[in-house]
Amino acid sequence: MAAAGPDPGPDTALVSLYRWLDTVPLSRPRRNIARDFSDGVLAAEVVKFFFPSMVELHSFVPTSSTAQKVANWGHLNRKVLSKLNFRVPEEMIQQLVQSRPGMAEQLLQLLREKIQERQRQRKGENGKIRTFPWDRGPGFGDPPPLPLRPSGGVQCLSPRPRRRAREATIPGDMRQQLAEREQALQLARDTIQILQAKVGRLEQLLLLKNVRIDDLSRRLQQLQGQRR
Repeated sequence: MAAAGPDPGPDTALVSLYRWLDTVPLSRPRRNIARDFSDGVLAAEVVKFFFPSMVELHSFVPTSSTAQKVANWGHLNRKVLSKLNFRVPEEMIQQLVQSRPGMAEQLLQLLREKIQERQRQRKGENGKIRTFPWDRGPGFGDPPPLPLRPSGGVQCLSPRPRRRAREATIPGDMRQQLAEREQALQLARDTIQILQAKVGRLEQLLLLKNVRIDDLSRRLQQLQGQRR
């Protein structure tokens, strides 16, 4: 297996994301991505573009109302994103509704991954070719020859049931459990990303406060020195 190359930087990832988004004909021009995607309508349009039968756009109301924005995202989670085995965490919804910078890009990156994953699944299902036991031998597509008697006649074989290709099937309840676990795992990953972003912001704030404290301490020392 070839060694993986270096991970693309954040700027490269954003450029790739915006180019992907530019392929989707949205109902309104993209001006401020944080505000544009705050009500969930454009996110629904993105899914609709790739999977038309999955989304009913009339169910999503363009709005500036916080309550309606939250309602739109809740409906998107229940009726659309669940079909992609994806769910936007409640905390992320609140930040999207508030047009928090960077949250729309994070949401779109996760959404793009789920869309591409579903596209790969569909492509794999459509590309399956049914094969038969004799497809592997010489004379591809011909049934296997019957064995001959020592005298040269054809030996009649006792009838045996045909071998059918069996696909490994997973019981429905187990599939449901796997889907729920995968969704819970994705939710945990999303939550971890959000918490990591918060930790980064808190570290920056702490650094700024320390710098401010040092600056005030120096000024105080200067004032005390002047008074002496």
